[in-house]
Amino acid sequence: MSTKPSNETEKVPRSLDTALRPAEWAHYIGQLGIKENLRILLTAAKGREHQPEHVLLYGPPGLGKTTLAHLMSREIGGSMRSTSGPAIERVGDLASILTNLASGDVLFIDEIHRLNRTIEEVLYPAMEAGVLDIVIGKGPSARTVQLELPPFTLIAATTRISMLSAPLRSRFSGGTFRLQYYITEEIAEILRRSAKILGIEIDADSLKEIARRSRATPRTANYLLKRCRDFAAVSGEPLNLKTVKKALALLEVDEIGLNQVDRDILTIIVEKFGGGPVGLKTIAAALSEEEGTIEEVHEPYLLQVGLIDRTPRGRTVTNQGYSHIGADRPGSRQQKLV
Repeated sequence: MSTKPSNETEKVPRSLDTALRPAEWAHYIGQLGIKENLRILLTAAKGREHQPEHVLLYGPPGLGKTTLAHLMSREIGGSMRSTSGPAIERVGDLASILTNLASGDVLFIDEIHRLNRTIEEVLYPAMEAGVLDIVIGKGPSARTVQLELPPFTLIAATTRISMLSAPLRSRFSGGTFRLQYYITEEIAEILRRSAKILGIEIDADSLKEIARRSRATPRTANYLLKRCRDFAAVSGEPLNLKTVKKALALLEVDEIGLNQVDRDILTIIVEKFGGGPVGLKTIAAALSEEEGTIEEVHEPYLLQVGLIDRTPRGRTVTNQGYSHIGADRPGSRQQKLV
């Protein structure tokens, strides 16, 4: 796997997300263990002149799963065909995609956990034996035709690995890799690169401030950087630490990356339910928010930074959570007086 850095284009395409996506391994920051494992996998396959085995990437949104798939595709040298689980509605859709692959191509399926079980079963022989089984006709006259597929590599990404069936997970013989959250220094380095690509002049302290509030996620960090740039441009202020803090305050992003809904969850559990335990359904009703939004969007970060606990009886706010919203835990005042 080549690690030779290349000059990144100065021209920013219409899609800023595409512009900020690393095109070289040297520009992909973080996830060192996964990069080393993929380097060994791809280098060994290239040495044997074999197609690399199938790979499954999972983890929270915005950590770089799609970017890793693009980098692997460039290293393999084949074209990358991208689709997603919800886009493959019928067996015929998947059959059409597979039969149009060329030798050495990479098929990337995002949100693979949203494939239905019938379509999954078509993938099994395609991944394992490189063949596609098609049933022609119905009833007693139905027959199976087997088509041989060119060698290809399937790279799949998911945020909900538990929703994949065990037979499908077991067929990712190249490895299953979980992407980790980033540390502040890694996020700051990503932001330095993004600022250079976008032509933004910003100092190190401002980048670190954005990094601290990015929820340890590169996608969120780049979003905050772009919004700070916009705020500075519209307000006519220089893009410095003071301006960054103003922009983030306007976005209601606090010192550790919590937004208003995150803080509302903590406040409601403390003020209405005595700090918990309280069920997810009750929290959702109190907030007039969907249960899935709280569980999948807000709760993971609150758990990660230790502001809430998830218990068999429901959610509770930790001592750190009480401190963050400036509230006293019941009984703590009496204990202080004693």
